[in-house]
This record gives sequence, structure tokens and C-alpha cells, in this order.
Amino acid sequence: MKKKILIPTDFSKNAMNAFTYATEIFKNQECTFYLVNAYAASGYNLGDMMVPEPGTKSYENASTISQTGLEKIIATTTLKATNPKHRFETISEFGDPLRVVRSVVEKKDIHLVVMGTKGISNNKGVLFGSNTITTMEKVRNCPVLGIPQEATTSQIKEIVFPTSYKTHYKRRELSYLVDLATQQNANICILYVNPDEKLSTSQEENKVLLAECLEGASFSFHHLSGINPTEGVRNFVESRESDMVAIINKKHAFFGSVFTSPMVKELGLFSKVPLLVMHDLRN
Repeated sequence: MKKKILIPTDFSKNAMNAFTYATEIFKNQECTFYLVNAYAASGYNLGDMMVPEPGTKSYENASTISQTGLEKIIATTTLKATNPKHRFETISEFGDPLRVVRSVVEKKDIHLVVMGTKGISNNKGVLFGSNTITTMEKVRNCPVLGIPQEATTSQIKEIVFPTSYKTHYKRRELSYLVDLATQQNANICILYVNPDEKLSTSQEENKVLLAECLEGASFSFHHLSGINPTEGVRNFVESRESDMVAIINKKHAFFGSVFTSPMVKELGLFSKVPLLVMHDLRN
């Protein structure tokens, strides 16, 4: 099945790295890549009541900059690209980045959003920019893959999936993870980090259910004890040189909400390892 992949861009180095990463890991699949830029008129706040209209100088200038930037990327890509399986389309749209991304995801039936973890401001010490965090939290009808600037493009051989086994999963929540692992010939490492050696009855049941949900993909179970979850995940990923971390963003996840806890700040691995965020479809 042909994949439809949305790549938001603000023309930053981070965004270009995400674009390159996506085209490389899906080099063997038929894909349409939608390169999307959401723009605002100069001096205009997206929360203002008065919306600039097409034809006004500020609107047209912003529109031209957006379209020109997208055309340059495509021109460069066309010169380098020789993959007949890939098509590229550009979308330049006025508005808030989240609203634009949501709109394109819905209209184009997007399978995956791939974006840099930081934007054009590239704040030092900040692993995730505000647009990335908002997109990961609010775009709930398809997965979002965040690509750090330091991430290098290579074959995905191992995906780490941390879990507490305290919640049950549904097959459709994990369908993209199964598909990605299968396409990449990657193994899913299900990682449980907890000082308790023994699982409760409900945790054991959830573990069995998780295995059923991952049928069709290669996976293995791993348990670390005597270490806190943050350090456990980081040590596991670094020691094995894992290629990706995958999570489901739900209330009772492995480390709570990854975006509101210190997890992202403490997990230095996210400066190098891509993060795949899927969603609890019951929320």
C-alpha cells in the first residue's frame, strides 16, 4: 500500500533533516511525501481577531516566501532523487501550524507525520520545540515521528517500546508499529523497568495481550530492575545502540505523560534517537 507521509517544514536545518530521514528509511516503499509549510503574515498574531486577507501586502509577501521556500526544497530534491517510488507534493497554507497539519492529515488521509524535534529557533538545551510537542499531543488520528537533528539515517534494526504493563493495548493502536517493524525488518524490544521482579496478575494479562497485538512483527521482552525508568530506558537504548523509541501517549503510560514529566529533559537519548508517538484511541 502506498504511504502518505506529511512533513511540516519551517525551512530549518532540523526540518530538512527530518525530510531526508523520512525519504531514506522509506526508500523501498511507494510513498507520497507532502511537504507542508504553515505561514503567518508579518506582524500578525494568529490569535488576533482581524485576519489578513489574500491580496494584502503582508499576506502576499508571506505566501510568496512560503511557496518559494517549498519550491527550492523540491527543486533540490528532484536533482538528487532517483527513486521512482517517491512522489512529492507541496502545500503552502496560511494559519496556525497545528491547524494546518490537522487539516492536511484529515484531507489527505495521512499515514504518518514526520517532523524535526526542534524548529527554526533551535533553542539550546531544549530537546523538543513547542510545535513538535503540540503536534505529538494533539494530532491523534495518525502517528507522529520526531527526528532529532543529531539522528543519522540508517536502517532501523531495533525499536524500543517501554511499558509498565499497567494498561491494556488494542491491536489498532499498535498497527503502525507492527507495520514499521515489519517493513524495516526491525525487532521491537518491549522494555519493562521496575524494581519489582514479579508482575501482578493484571500485568501478566496485559503482557499476553500486548504480545497478541504485535503478532506479525519480531519482538522480544526485556526487564530491568534496580534502576528508575528514565535511567533504565536511556541505558538500554545507549548500550544497544537502538534506532528508535516508540510510545503510546496515554494517561497510564510507562512514564506518565512524556511531555509533561521531566522524562524528555532527562532522556538525553532523544537528542539522537527518533521518537515515534502513537495514541490511545480510547481518549
